[in-house]
Amino acid sequence: MFFLRRMSLKFYGLLALVLLAVAGAGFYVLRPAAVEPSARAVPMPGAPASATARADPPAAGKAALTVTTVLVQPAELALHFSANGGIFPWQEAGVGAEVQGLRVNDVRVDVGQSVQRGQVLATFAAEGVVADVAVARAALAEAQANAAEALSNGERARSLQNSGALSNQQIQQMLTVEQAARARVESARAALDAQQVRLQHTQVLAPDSGTIVQRNVAVGSVAGPGDLFRLIRQGRLEWRAEVTSTELARVQPGTEVQVLAPGGAVASGRVRMIGPTVDAQTRAGLVYVDLLGMQAGEKLALGAAFRPGMFAKGDFVFGNSSALTVPQQAVVVRDGFSYCFVLGADGRVAQRKISVGRRSSAQAGGVVEVLGGLEPGAQVVASGAGFLNDGDLVKVVQAASAAPAVSTSPAQ
Repeated sequence: MFFLRRMSLKFYGLLALVLLAVAGAGFYVLRPAAVEPSARAVPMPGAPASATARADPPAAGKAALTVTTVLVQPAELALHFSANGGIFPWQEAGVGAEVQGLRVNDVRVDVGQSVQRGQVLATFAAEGVVADVAVARAALAEAQANAAEALSNGERARSLQNSGALSNQQIQQMLTVEQAARARVESARAALDAQQVRLQHTQVLAPDSGTIVQRNVAVGSVAGPGDLFRLIRQGRLEWRAEVTSTELARVQPGTEVQVLAPGGAVASGRVRMIGPTVDAQTRAGLVYVDLLGMQAGEKLALGAAFRPGMFAKGDFVFGNSSALTVPQQAVVVRDGFSYCFVLGADGRVAQRKISVGRRSSAQAGGVVEVLGGLEPGAQVVASGAGFLNDGDLVKVVQAASAAPAVSTSPAQ
């Protein structure tokens, strides 16, 4: 009995200790946070007592982005419209063999090489033609000898015509033989000339200056019908632009054009001719534009950038006009509309919907014509506009006060 009572006392003692520990932990968790002495406001000497009771004022608004700005000012932009088309040779010349059945002895040019008018492109084996020339020369000498004898007989017949020594028939025969001998001399001389021309044609000459674009001959082959070479005459290329009927009336011969190659190179051009008809399906006409600087023998980067068969875009330039412009990077396109962010006096930006017109990349970064939505002299965000929203607070690090550079070329 005494043992059971002692165990009960120990049990209740342990239970009391557990309850005290739980109560102490709850008090520690639920007690109010103590205020650190260092965090308490210390009143300044002479300051009112209410200053220590007020909370610190909230910090000022933080800038959403650091930007640069530019003023909306007028600049000169080009009047132009764009068109697409292909690059073609101005004219192609085919070079064939004047003589047939001769073996090719040498080929002196290859594709891509520039040649001059009269330059030897290939040669044929000329031994047979040289022999034919010799035969023709001998035939001419024989005909000349026979003609000399016939001429002498004819002179004698004419001197004896009134003497009665020869009959009229004999005299007529001698005169006829003389005329025939002269004709045979002319025939032999013509045959010799023909053989000499064949000898000259054993060398294939360039009919004009230009660039070889095709070669269909090899050493050892026998010349046959068809072109041995094809060349672009004078190395001239042209851009054949497809212009709509509405814009075709604005184009005149001599109009300046800027043509953009697929690789990014830009060439100047001038309208040479306007096609006389308009395609019934596309309602577009062809405008033939000479690419300037594409001369034979010139080794320019332009020749490598523009090649026949390329598809290119071009702009027809009609002069310049004044327009309000902003940098290309200042225009933000959202939901299909164009916007600019105008900086206010409070450092916040206002989103403005604008109408855009012509574009030019002549300046660094390019400029865009503003048709409406902005006033001259307005300060717009130039860099970082794409990350802003209406009403954002910004920090300006550089404000451009100068107008954009003058543009004299269309968009590229």
